[in-house]
Amino acid sequence: MTMPDRRLLLHINWGLVISALLLFVIGMVNLYSASSVRVGDGMSLAPYYQKQLVWGLMGLGAMIGCTLISYRQIERLAVPGYVVVLILLCLVPFFGKTVYGAKRWIDLGFLNLQPSELAKFTVLIMGAKALAKNGESLGWRRLAMVLAIGLAPFALIVRQPDLGTALTVLALLGGMILFHGVKWRVLRVCLVVVPLLLPMGWFALHEYQQERILTFLDPSRDPRGAGYHIIQSQIAIGSGELLGKGFLAGTQSQLRFLPEKHTDFAIAVLGEEWGFAGCMALLALFCLFLCAIYSTVHDAKDRFGSTLAAGIFFYFFWQIIVNIGMVVGLMPVVGMPLPFISYGGNAMMVNCALLGIVLNVSMRRFVFKG
Repeated sequence: MTMPDRRLLLHINWGLVISALLLFVIGMVNLYSASSVRVGDGMSLAPYYQKQLVWGLMGLGAMIGCTLISYRQIERLAVPGYVVVLILLCLVPFFGKTVYGAKRWIDLGFLNLQPSELAKFTVLIMGAKALAKNGESLGWRRLAMVLAIGLAPFALIVRQPDLGTALTVLALLGGMILFHGVKWRVLRVCLVVVPLLLPMGWFALHEYQQERILTFLDPSRDPRGAGYHIIQSQIAIGSGELLGKGFLAGTQSQLRFLPEKHTDFAIAVLGEEWGFAGCMALLALFCLFLCAIYSTVHDAKDRFGSTLAAGIFFYFFWQIIVNIGMVVGLMPVVGMPLPFISYGGNAMMVNCALLGIVLNVSMRRFVFKG
């Protein structure tokens, strides 16, 4: 690995670096609160925030590594990386670690590897590689070839089961396809056929996934079961009112009423403690973060870099939208973490690596092709 030309450092996307750093800091503060539980007259702390800090430092290393290597060299690793991840996904049912009834992790002793998180990374690069070969809008044949890149890992991830991650894989690939462009005749058919086929997906869902959708439509139908997460989340956010109850002063989170408060429902903790104002500030910061990524999409020097950055934009965009939507009850609960705010080591590593790629593309936008 060689150090980049010093001139490249002048073109770093500082808006992205600063906004990502602020999101990480907010996530760490919020996770500290989510890790605490009131016990008698004192507080008990779970080690989540400490582990997240370690993952954040490792993620920083991953981000720097992905920045140093030219993204054109990363493109060459697309096919072997994609094959390795597919093999790992195939191994999960046989050697996976079961947590909450799902096999998603492979225990390596020193860490739990989640191949589905790596799948996002490899599908992104493979999709950008396939789309960058030709600038023409996609016809049926090329569309099928690009979709096949995401459908293989999607099918393997759904079996774990992990619907949230599987949908993320398709969503980021779909965003890249729309960014690249689809022939009008193809788009017309898709706009008609896809909505007609969606109801058939109901029968492919697990029973608990169907229950989540029914609960989304009517949380009160099972307030102590499937609807408990959404109801407690809405109570936590609503009780924060305008300015919140204050740091470590939440009741729903500190008294263990709010489940999964360090992962999928982390923003509910923030809403209870910092109120509507805090949530709006976080949303504004996420908007700046996404705008910083979009600037790289617009300014990239070639089609591969632009498509790659667009895929990363949609990767973060859909996770933000879906997580916040499910926490406030506007979407079904699908197990979607909020980037840099929710606890998760594998997700943090992937997020940081993807930021490194965006910085990579941004730094090299004025480099001439050799």
